[in-house]
Amino acid sequence: MRRFAFAGRTCLITGAASGIGAALALDLAKRRAVLALLDRDADGLARVAHLARELGAADVSTYVVDLADGGDRLDLAAEVAARHGGVDLLVNNAGVALSGTFEQVSMADFDWLLEINLHAVIRTTKAFLPQLLSRPGSHVVTLSSLFGLIAPPSQVAYVTSKFGVRGFSEALRHELAGREVGVTVVHPGGVRTSIAANARISGPDPGGEQVARARAFAEVALRMPPEEAARLIVAAIQARKPRLVITRAAKAADLLARLMPARYWNVAGRAAGARGVH
Repeated sequence: MRRFAFAGRTCLITGAASGIGAALALDLAKRRAVLALLDRDADGLARVAHLARELGAADVSTYVVDLADGGDRLDLAAEVAARHGGVDLLVNNAGVALSGTFEQVSMADFDWLLEINLHAVIRTTKAFLPQLLSRPGSHVVTLSSLFGLIAPPSQVAYVTSKFGVRGFSEALRHELAGREVGVTVVHPGGVRTSIAANARISGPDPGGEQVARARAFAEVALRMPPEEAARLIVAAIQARKPRLVITRAAKAADLLARLMPARYWNVAGRAAGARGVH
């Protein structure tokens, strides 16, 4: 397929009110893209939309949606099609985190995370797939994670969702091969977003240990500006890269997991402990 050109193309971004989603929206606005922005944070969404218009977006529409509600997104697809005629680029960026071990977390919270991080990705892609297939040269981006490459303890729910996104994306890419729809799965490492600090606490945390651990992880491990991550993602879309791993630490962890698939955490866990990340 030819390189993806953004000017005048309709790009739907979920989780667009902050973090990587907001940075992507503003980067694409500078490229004169048409933006359809989705988030449950109405105020944050309005702020990003305003900035995108100032930066030169060809058109901007916003959709306040809580992806935890289990909707099939067919109504959203119809609304976007009525406004913009269809979608050329779908970026499944929205995601949440959950603090606690598998023993600690409730099944209700586990299901909540899976609904947003995995099921919403599947449902949104399914709803917009007819539009994507009808517009040759379209593209799908899914945000997995470093934790879709390795599986640390105390992250069972998040890891389950992100390995699921990885598998879904790879299988979808193989299905769509030859049909003029590209698929890129992104595995960000330590990008400076609020996802860790805002992680839902599941189960008892009387001493505040889970909260403190999440904040320590964010301070130590999440260093790359979201704007830099967005720049790399945009370049990967343009080049139709099937896979993008962001940050040196993520690339090193990916290599380690390939070399030592059954024992990589023996090494990675010691390294994380040495940095004060547990």
